[in-house]
Amino acid sequence: MDWTLQFSILAPAFVAGVLVLATHIPLGREVLRRGIIFIDLAIAQIAGLGVIAAHSFGWEVHGWETQLIALSAALAGAWLLGWAEMRLQRQQEALIGIVFVLAATGGLLLLANNPHGGEHLRELLAGQILWVNWPDLIPLAVLAAAYWLLAWLKPQWLPRLFARQTFYLLFAVVITFAAQVVGVYLVFASLVIPAFAVWREQAGSLRDAFALGLLGYAAGIMVSAWLDLPTGASIVWFLALAGLGYRLIGSRA
Repeated sequence: MDWTLQFSILAPAFVAGVLVLATHIPLGREVLRRGIIFIDLAIAQIAGLGVIAAHSFGWEVHGWETQLIALSAALAGAWLLGWAEMRLQRQQEALIGIVFVLAATGGLLLLANNPHGGEHLRELLAGQILWVNWPDLIPLAVLAAAYWLLAWLKPQWLPRLFARQTFYLLFAVVITFAAQVVGVYLVFASLVIPAFAVWREQAGSLRDAFALGLLGYAAGIMVSAWLDLPTGASIVWFLALAGLGYRLIGSRA
């Protein structure tokens, strides 16, 4: 086995996971606090619809036009859901579900006459984290660095950042870039599973959530490479197993 080649493939995938967790775990705690669990699926699906629409127009998947359309679509969806939180609190989850199913089926309609439509849809949902390149990680690195610098230098600003409309706009930006690197399934799993696993904990919950997330990503990547399994799906399962193990150990302590 060529370990140098293996490392050159697996290392960017793991770093992608680290960067995704760096933004998704704090956002995941806020999502759980607000009780809007499926918002990331809806916004990620809207961003994906933007990518599919741009591809239908003949633009490159990683071109600036595609990124602009995906981000604009996600920001529009985030604004709608932020408005719903203020005006339609009891019906917000229903609206999130409606937005998700419309974005998902909209993508199916756009890909209906594309001979490679099924492949494009699978890449959007499951991602291709094992084939990510270092330049693909730049937007995720910038977002993670910006968030944690703010948390370190100006922690008093974080409540403002998580205020209603600001939170949704930040959420849209983070989800748009993450979904294109790791896929919709991993975005949801990274956002919810580590934060949910440590939800009962008060002290050190961020630290434990990060540890669980890193364990899930490392195990999922290694096992998928060893057994030639889909990497995104493997990571989702190992994230869930890590979270379950944490809750079981915590319940016995």
